[in-house]
Amino acid sequence: MAERRILLVPHPRRPEVQDLAAEAARRLLDAGIGVCVPDEAPSAHLAQHVPGVVLARPEAPAQGCELVVILGGDGTILRAAELSRGTDVPLLGVNFGHVGFLAEAEREDLHATVDHIVDRQYSVEDRMTLEVRAVRNGEPVFTSWALNEVTVEKASRERMIELTVEIDGRPLSTWGCDGVVMATPTGSTAYAFSAGGPIVWPDVEALLLCPISAHALFARPVVVGPGSHLAVEVVANTEAAGVVWCDGRRAVDLPPGARIEVQRSAEPVRLARLTDGPFTDRLVAKFDLPVHGWRGATRRAQDSERG
Repeated sequence: MAERRILLVPHPRRPEVQDLAAEAARRLLDAGIGVCVPDEAPSAHLAQHVPGVVLARPEAPAQGCELVVILGGDGTILRAAELSRGTDVPLLGVNFGHVGFLAEAEREDLHATVDHIVDRQYSVEDRMTLEVRAVRNGEPVFTSWALNEVTVEKASRERMIELTVEIDGRPLSTWGCDGVVMATPTGSTAYAFSAGGPIVWPDVEALLLCPISAHALFARPVVVGPGSHLAVEVVANTEAAGVVWCDGRRAVDLPPGARIEVQRSAEPVRLARLTDGPFTDRLVAKFDLPVHGWRGATRRAQDSERG
């Protein structure tokens, strides 16, 4: 049987996370599971101070691993998704950030999470991702992908950008705005949510399009099918330049006349799940939603048993 191996990705700038990552690494090693870390500072510090931890190959850090285990917030998880792209290796996030929608466990659950990994007590679900291509005069200038969203935004704070939105080869509207968000259901609780978009359950296959501060009568979020093709054009006869961002991490400047094309990617991101709890419970916990007046079927059954 091949050796089990985990890629451990801790938050890069929090010393307490590094200490807990070292503790988690030792427990995994004691259970006979190999641990590697990205060959970059400060993660490489673990390989120097925890015997048995090795550096992953820079060209394919997650290749051959069973899981990528992340200790950090959503930003660190998105970074880990970049490291594992193309390997089909699931991500398991332990939240050391604020909301941490992509994380499966909280920091106080770290020991239990390690136990779940050792015992292989987890399931895996696929999350839709986006493929993006930017072209100008028919020539590609940028290709990338995103788990949460692709945004086209104004490059200058002082002025709006003028964008024409296209869905399935037909123009929808031209907006003077701060930008446009094109998101997956996973990204519906991220930037798209801040832009006024709806929350979409992870098992719904759809793409979201949300204008940002658009000055127009029709400036509402749009939800389209997973096979739809979205495009945003930076209006050519304007001086305002733009920038396209993928998950807020990878960007390229866009001159007037540039065109950004977005569609569903054939390669999903795989997330490891420790429980099969409903998405509603995750929303309530992450947003601290008030549910004290709820009298649903479960609560009524509990009351009946007490009675």
